[in-house]
Amino acid sequence: MKIYVDGDAFANLLKPILLRSIERLSLETVVVSNKKINIGKSKHITYLIVDAGADEADNRIVEMVQEGDLVITADIPLADRVISKNAHAIDQRGELYSVDNIKQYLAMRNLMEKIRDSGEMTRGPTAFSQKDAHEFANQLHKFLTKYC
Repeated sequence: MKIYVDGDAFANLLKPILLRSIERLSLETVVVSNKKINIGKSKHITYLIVDAGADEADNRIVEMVQEGDLVITADIPLADRVISKNAHAIDQRGELYSVDNIKQYLAMRNLMEKIRDSGEMTRGPTAFSQKDAHEFANQLHKFLTKYC
């Protein structure tokens, strides 16, 4: 299993959590972004910078991901594409996306996008917190315990 990180919006609070897991389990990890991102120094991490563009990093991740791999992303359409390849996706707040729930998340995202496009003001997500980092750490630990 490889881990792919959608690095462009990866929360700083999560970097040490992920790095510890990568090192502890010697997990091959690829961080894909369109700018320099540093999760930490590890022989298990490859940093891949792609061209700037709306979905360049997402497209590269989908191109590389294999069945059983894990993708860490806050991007629901990317998570949907990953799951369609029989891989796994977890978001930065600890939500494990699955075949059972990804279509609901995608439908809600699309609905909110339509509402915003119609001119309606909506609240964005709450600020990323220590509680979110804790939820991510717990979900990552559960996932890695099950699959590694």
